[in-house]
Order: sequence, then structure tokens, then C-alpha cells
Amino acid sequence: MRERTFDVIVIGAGPAGEVAAGRLADGGKEVVVVEEHLIGGECSFYGCMPSKALLRPAQLLAEVARVPGATEAVTGELDVAATLARRDQVIHDLDDASQLPWLQERDIAVVRGHGVLAGEREVRVGDELLRARDAVVLGVGTRAMLPPIDGLEAARPWTNREVTTTKELPASLAILGGGPIGCEMAEAYRSLGVVVTLLEGGDRILSKEEQFASALVTESLRTRGVDLRTGVRVGRVERPEPGGPVTLVLEGGGDVTADELLVAAGRRSLTADLGIEAFGGEPGRPIEVDDQLRVPGHPWLFVCGDANGKALLTHVGKHQARIASDVILGRDVRLRPSIDPPPRVTFTEPQVAAVGYTLAQAKAAGINARSARATTSGNAGASFHGRNTPGESRIVIDDDRGVLVGATFTGPDVQDFLHAATVAIVGAVPLEDLWHSVPAFPTRSEVWLHLLADAGL
Repeated sequence: MRERTFDVIVIGAGPAGEVAAGRLADGGKEVVVVEEHLIGGECSFYGCMPSKALLRPAQLLAEVARVPGATEAVTGELDVAATLARRDQVIHDLDDASQLPWLQERDIAVVRGHGVLAGEREVRVGDELLRARDAVVLGVGTRAMLPPIDGLEAARPWTNREVTTTKELPASLAILGGGPIGCEMAEAYRSLGVVVTLLEGGDRILSKEEQFASALVTESLRTRGVDLRTGVRVGRVERPEPGGPVTLVLEGGGDVTADELLVAAGRRSLTADLGIEAFGGEPGRPIEVDDQLRVPGHPWLFVCGDANGKALLTHVGKHQARIASDVILGRDVRLRPSIDPPPRVTFTEPQVAAVGYTLAQAKAAGINARSARATTSGNAGASFHGRNTPGESRIVIDDDRGVLVGATFTGPDVQDFLHAATVAIVGAVPLEDLWHSVPAFPTRSEVWLHLLADAGL
């Protein structure tokens, strides 16, 4: 068995692993990255990036149609082939060669294969044994989870990987799950001419967000022609012929048949075959860490991103990787108590950009909470983005402390509204100070004036 020694071994080259490797190398450490698939991970090739590439063309056309003068210059329909080609450019045709130069510039070694913890500061990759002088960082992610529905696995449904990278569009698509992935892909595929049926077992889609946000996206999807059904249960799935139509047999009737089925009903941790059981972890489950991202009792072992289960979001994993890297570099830094839930965006139209508590969540947490609202497009800056577009914004206020504990913005292109709210919550900025933080005119950020006015300032 070949043996090599480095300062730090990073298992998994997704967003968290990449950030950890780069920060450690910049800090003078000799680093090796172990990756069995693509450098860049799920987000770059099968998640955030290709899904937004599929959504953007139709959303841009919708915005142009709202702006007189530009509307008249646009004729024809969405070019499906060009949309898919642009998607392929964004994901580099599933080739990670473009991800390698920044590793090479930092002298970061890459070992292709599946890494398994073989002992303290030891990782086995095939017939090679890697040893770490300082630390091992686990940055593995998650994969789509298939619910225990009779016939589902045998039907070979699509997951996020297939739906974001397919070269040929089906004539019809059934989607199981009304979370962010299900809603985004329902909109994207409908905009590309596919007949879409979206099935959600709960009483509404985007159930973790504010009720009003869920209602706005529901109305938008139905207006676009998506057959959206809530409160449904799938009893079994039938696909008599491989590659043929798939039928979802629903409890209570109303079966759905489509050319393809996307399952967007949750994620499972990729910790089952890492050897983590030798270090106190449970295979297939998130790995417990402390506020420096260390596994308790094993100060050399760090876990960043999805594998620790704190929040399955790219930006959260990258932040954790910065903390862990600094600890390995000898700095006394720790995760601060985080916003829960953290900032997140569903890139439908209207978008749903939210951070912190919903009003119901805040009250359930025992906070003396109230909300203030404003029409997202109800200001001068919105005039240039197609005035009176659907959208509402709300903030959630802790009345005892006089600070924000949550915010939700809905409307076209509101994703960048989110960071101001995140800063306000993390910094516990008093409402009075927010009122004196004057937004520029004419910008859509003047929505803050209306929110704070509705809050009583």
C-alpha cells in the first residue's frame, strides 16, 4: 500500500471542502483533497448552479415583459435548446477541469477515490494510505432520499442530478415534494414547455416559510399551468417498462401518469461508509461537532457542511469551513450562535428570500413577536422593475428586545434584499437604528422604510 503524509486531509471537494482546502493552503499547510466524483460538488454541478441556469431565461423574459419599451423589442418564444446549452456551460458539461487550476496554484494535491477513516489521522483511498500531521476535515454532502413508497425505487425516478442535467426534456414530469427543489423545477420545466404535476403531502408547499409566501408561489405556479396538488399521499408507483411512462397511484384516487418522475422529498447524509463509527459517529447520520467543528473526543477530526447536519445549505457549509480552517491554523475562533433558520432563497418567481424566524416560529419559541408588512413593489425604485408585480415583504420583531428576529421578502429578484436583514438580525440592531439607516432613492431597498413605518417608527 502506498503511503503519503500531509498536514491536512480534506475528504470531499464540495463547497465546504474547497473552502477548507484553499484557506488552509493559503495559511501555509500542505493539503490533500480526496474526491470520488467532481471537484466542486453537488451544488456546482447538480444543484444551485444548473437549476438557476434553467430558471433564469424565463424569469428574465417575464421581467422584460413588465417594462414598456423593452417589451416591444422582444419577439418569439423561449429557446429551449439555447437554455439547455447555457446550462451545460454553467456546469462545464460535468467536467471539473476548470476547478483544478486554483488547487494547483496552491499546491493542493488531489486524490481521486472514496476516502475512509482508517485510524487516528489516517485515511484510506483504495490502495493508498494518507496520513495527516494536523487534522482530517470531513466535507461530504448529501444525496436525494427516496421515501419508502412501494415501487418507487424500482421505477428509477429522477433526483436533483437527473432533473438539472438531462439533455432531453420529457413531455411530462411529475414532481414528488413541494419544497424549494420541487417548486423551482416545477417552474423551470413548465417554462420550457413540459406538462408538470407537483404533488405535496402537506397542506401547502414551502411549508417552512411564511404562509403568505407559500400562497404567492402557489398562485404563480398554477397561473403558469402547473397542476399543483397538496394533501396527497402516493400509495405506490408503477413503471411496467424501463424508460416508459410512470404512474403514481394516489390514496383516494386521481392517479398521475407522466414520462418522468422527480423525487424532491428530502436528503440523506453521505456518512454511511466513512468509517466514522470508530470515532463515535453513527453511519448514515449527521456527525456531532462542537463550536469549533471538532468531533468530541477527537480534536484532530473536523466536520463541515451537510455532514454535521446543522443546515443543508452551501453558504453555511462554507462558513463552517472558514471556522474549522482557522482553528486548524491555530486561531481561537468559534461558531457563534447562528440564526435558525439561516438565510435561504427559493428562486421561483416570485422569489422567496427569508432569514430567521417566521412569525409562527418566533411565537412557538416563546418570543413576544409581531410582524410588520409592506408591498415589495410599493416604492419608487420598483417602478423600473415592472411596477405592481406580486410580492410582499414582512419582518418579525421581538418586541421585548426591540430587534428583528426574522424577515421574508417575496417578489422578482429580491434575493439581494436578504443580506441587510441578516446583518440586522446577527447584529441585534435596534429598530431605531434601522430607521436611521436611510436607503438611497430611488431603489427598491426603500421597502425598509415602509416595513419600519408599519412597525410603528
